Amino acid sequence: MRLVLLGAPGSGKGTQAGSLKTALGIPHVSTGDLLRGAVKAGTPLGLKAKAVMEAGQLVSDDIVLGMLEERLAEADAKAGFILDGYPRNVAQCAALEALLARIGQPIDVAVKLDVPNELIVERIAGRAAAEGRKDDTPETVRERLRVYAEQTEPVADYFARKGKLVVVDGVGTLDEVLARINAALPAR
Repeated sequence: MRLVLLGAPGSGKGTQAGSLKTALGIPHVSTGDLLRGAVKAGTPLGLKAKAVMEAGQLVSDDIVLGMLEERLAEADAKAGFILDGYPRNVAQCAALEALLARIGQPIDVAVKLDVPNELIVERIAGRAAAEGRKDDTPETVRERLRVYAEQTEPVADYFARKGKLVVVDGVGTLDEVLARINAALPAR
């Protein structure tokens, strides 16, 4: 099973990816984790990414795709993977699709967790208070949701046009949402 998890910040993608990893026996591939790991390990792509990040710039799609290609070539990803945090825009969708076609690992399904914005604001504000984080104010969360709607929401439309999108209600307990995701996945 090769799937992409989509949803706004705070929709539960990372939490559900951890549960799906166990349930499906495939790796959870987070581009943020890949970047941090490559930088820490000092890999050639990690060194390139580090230089870009230290200059205050965004890491290029080419570097991220290179890291994804390296990660997906590992043995544990041969049976599938869960992508979390990528693609973030339509241009990245096309680049990802080309990469996956080249390595013979096309996406089976994109799962979008649907959670109302006000619930996301509550979730993140609660998490910020519990963790003592002052950067996740309701105003900053609403701005992140605005940027998500503008830049990343079209990714769901991209996968819908390909006939690969399923939308899952992301409200409920971890187990309830996981059960909905499992029910929405293609037969395996």
